[in-house]
Amino acid sequence: MSQSFTFTLKRSCFDEHYNPSENTRTTTNFANLARGEKRQENLRNTLVMMNNRFNALARWDNPKADRYAVELEIISVDMHVGNGKSFPAIEILQPTIVDKKTDERIEGIVGNNFSSYIRDYDFSVLLPEHNKDRADFSIPDNFGELHGNIFKYFLQSDAYKRHFKKQPVICLSVSSKDTYRRTGNTHPVLGIEYQPDGSSLTEQYFGKMGLKVRYFMPEYSVAPFAFYYSGDLLADYTNLELIATISTMETFQKIYRPEIYNANFTAGQFYQPDLNQQDHSLTKIVYDREERSQLAVQQGKFTQEHFIQPCKQLLEQWSHNFSL
Repeated sequence: MSQSFTFTLKRSCFDEHYNPSENTRTTTNFANLARGEKRQENLRNTLVMMNNRFNALARWDNPKADRYAVELEIISVDMHVGNGKSFPAIEILQPTIVDKKTDERIEGIVGNNFSSYIRDYDFSVLLPEHNKDRADFSIPDNFGELHGNIFKYFLQSDAYKRHFKKQPVICLSVSSKDTYRRTGNTHPVLGIEYQPDGSSLTEQYFGKMGLKVRYFMPEYSVAPFAFYYSGDLLADYTNLELIATISTMETFQKIYRPEIYNANFTAGQFYQPDLNQQDHSLTKIVYDREERSQLAVQQGKFTQEHFIQPCKQLLEQWSHNFSL
């Protein structure tokens, strides 16, 4: 490969004092929470929800349901493309599990939420422009390949290997376009497994990143989650590591997707998510979902202007020649 890109990582604590950096995608769940007059209350309540959820699942040797706390770090990844140019490629989360009984700090799974300016470009600029004058929806050629290759290259980079011991797990909401059915398989932490009736565009997009997906509904949850991973989801991680991912992402999804994850009923044998159903509860945390959609377009155009267009030839050549 004629061109090598490098990555640098920055860490920032997600706590009640968190302020998003200038390079943080403002559509990111945690960045949106940290804005406005309710910002500190939002952040404090979010962390309380995570800790309560963690202790509800990790209930062995935990009689008062207060043994553990979850600390979150935001991992911001800058991609350096040469000539002094860099671009904020990826932002992910990593929890640390604090065992207050033993004073042990346990590294959690990196991934969780997944944010990417390039994904904003693909879904909010490239895809709509491709379908603007078409009668039938279609996917552009090579859709997601550049993004997928950058992600895979990051995972095999020295920067990733220096900072993380295990492969990432990304936990997302299920698609409201699909129906999911129970398989009969149950995991002691991840819960009841579901299977979709088709393959979503998100599934295909993450497949380009080298990630497979399984769908599970943990105990006390009301809907399944999509767990994207590259190795063996059920064998590569400890119970506490998986619980940290669940408690982190269910908290964000209850805030961002209350119609699904804070519904007043539990998914049954067959389940189709519905973002218009009214039988759900709202958290006390303020979140502007409409603004988030508008910002995704702005950030996609920012990526087009500052990364895709100026580096077009370089990126296309690199991606075409990319191999693991």
